Amino acid sequence: MPVVCVYVWKGFSDIAKRKTIEGITKVFTDLGIPKEAVEVIIIEVPKESWGIAGLPASEKLREVSTP
Repeated sequence: MPVVCVYVWKGFSDIAKRKTIEGITKVFTDLGIPKEAVEVIIIEVPKESWGIAGLPASEKLREVSTP
């Protein structure tokens, strides 16, 4: 049974989460794994706790919005 953990910024919309879960599940079902065996865990992380190039994402990516 595959378990996939996906880290996203806090505030990821419910629609974006659903599309992510559906898309990842489809990848595995395309490989012949039953969808009932696929688990996807979405973990939200605040931008202040996510580092990119030595800076918090809240500073580095100020103009990038969360889907």
